[in-house]
Amino acid sequence: MTYRHDLPSPIGQMVLLSDGEALTGLLYPGHTTVTLAEGATIDPGPFRDVVSQLEEYFAGERTTFDVPIRLHGTEFQHQCWEALLTIGYGQTRSYGEIAAAVGEPGAARAVGLANNRNPISIIVPCHRVIGADGSLTGYGGGMAAKRYLLDLESRGTTLF
Repeated sequence: MTYRHDLPSPIGQMVLLSDGEALTGLLYPGHTTVTLAEGATIDPGPFRDVVSQLEEYFAGERTTFDVPIRLHGTEFQHQCWEALLTIGYGQTRSYGEIAAAVGEPGAARAVGLANNRNPISIIVPCHRVIGADGSLTGYGGGMAAKRYLLDLESRGTTLF
């Protein structure tokens, strides 16, 4: 069974999905994978911990997440998403750096596609991936959301 909870946030409405044991989605409306939420049971119960941790994150009080997640994707997508999990709060990496980290130098574009399919935004921090020249590039939640998250994290790095 899939559970759903809609969460207002400083960057807009977010859709949370769970299989009852782990978080399976943290999506923006209109995201390419939001169709996973169709037919889900509306129930905030499975999301108490993640909602609390997201509230702390947006308040600048949390730099890591401790919630069980379950990612569904191809082997390459999983490699990319695992690499994203190594990017610390307040840090960024380029698409090329992620490609090299997963053993596919020159596959920056494929990394971008994997990021676009990331079903657990923020917690699997695809917003921390930028262009090789430091430019902000695509993000499922929109460029304003990406900028907000990076600004939030850059402010937070001076607190710890």
